[in-house]
Amino acid sequence: MKWNLRMVAAQRDLWRPTELLEAFKTVGFTPSLSKVAAMWSGTPVTVRLDDLDKICAVLNCTVGDLLQAEPLEAAAGETEALPKAVGAEGSGGGPVRPTPRQQGSRRSLPPN
Repeated sequence: MKWNLRMVAAQRDLWRPTELLEAFKTVGFTPSLSKVAAMWSGTPVTVRLDDLDKICAVLNCTVGDLLQAEPLEAAAGETEALPKAVGAEGSGGGPVRPTPRQQGSRRSLPPN
């Protein structure tokens, strides 16, 4: 997903996170300045739906304006070789079974 908050805010003549914070207060959305600055400068990992609704109300936009879907690289035809486990290069692909130890007893002795 591509986060377009700065572009949508710029179209509404909001150029700084502090201006956006003041606009948020008009709809009762009061995040901290650091949270607004984080949303402004990068793509947030999560956004609550009610917060997203308030952001859209302030900017007079839709969720589709703020979030634009981008195709995944693997889905676009680029197939990436999956990493193999250590020692898997020569395996036949069948299930790996543990082999018992051949020497000594099965249990170790406690320290003296």
